Amino acid sequence: MAEISFPEPRIGPEWARRRIGAFRDRAAFERFAAVYREAMDTLPEPDEQRTVETSYGTVRVYRFGTGDGVPLVLMPGRQSCTPLWRTNLPGLMRSGRPVYAVDGLGEPGCSVQSAPMTTGADQAAWIDEMLAGLGLPRVHVLGVSIGGWLAVQVALHRPERIASVIALDPAHTFAPLTWKMLVVSLGSVLPGMPEGLRNRLLGWISGGIGNASEHIEGRLVASGMRDFKVCFPAPALPGEDALRSLGVPVLALIAGKSIVHDAGKAAARARTLREGTVEIWAEASHALNGEYPDRLAERVRTFLDEVPGDRQG
Repeated sequence: MAEISFPEPRIGPEWARRRIGAFRDRAAFERFAAVYREAMDTLPEPDEQRTVETSYGTVRVYRFGTGDGVPLVLMPGRQSCTPLWRTNLPGLMRSGRPVYAVDGLGEPGCSVQSAPMTTGADQAAWIDEMLAGLGLPRVHVLGVSIGGWLAVQVALHRPERIASVIALDPAHTFAPLTWKMLVVSLGSVLPGMPEGLRNRLLGWISGGIGNASEHIEGRLVASGMRDFKVCFPAPALPGEDALRSLGVPVLALIAGKSIVHDAGKAAARARTLREGTVEIWAEASHALNGEYPDRLAERVRTFLDEVPGDRQG
């Protein structure tokens, strides 16, 4: 793996007053950076490592693979980053298109937030500016959990570069969060929480796996929860008119065993999309990308092959 260059991070509680995400202290950053480097070593070698300036901070992006297909941009979930896609990258790279993995701005990783983001329009703005900085005129955006919400937000507010959206069990997008998810969200980030309890909460959201720390992705998310303070307001649930206004093809894959939302209600609302393809994967948990990497890669490939103008040549 190529050397991972960490930019100087935001550190300390004073950043929270400015609504800027930051590591809790220097030791927290060092713990997270060690797990991040270990996790990146399990990924395919990236063809390119970029840091892109936006109005809201600098964004770290890794490019994997080449091809003449419209690029695929990956947006991870809350308290996560590029290594979340460890099991997905090999399959997605076989689709004949470049794959760009993003460390979310305001999340733990190698991106560094510099200005508050309080609305979906703010989130869409930095993503659009990042795509412009990468020189990408048209992309598909695939996001899991809050990354799915981000994918929908950029399609709503900055649709010019968006060819399609793939939303994997997107949080607070087609249905409200459940009380179970609120418990996980609040409980998992409390300072001083015992590591065993944090792992059990992660296991709850990930289909009941016994010990999330046995997986490098679980250790990375646990470190993000413990060591980094995210400073976003709660994401806004898109209104029905907004969802119906989406003018790009959307593939919504809803996890049947998700604790994030009611799967049936989420699927029913997603089916109001003008160009929506909605599937409930009955046996999947919220961590469906890690549970079904081969099935997901094949479904993404067939979906993208049907998007008009997918090949650039």
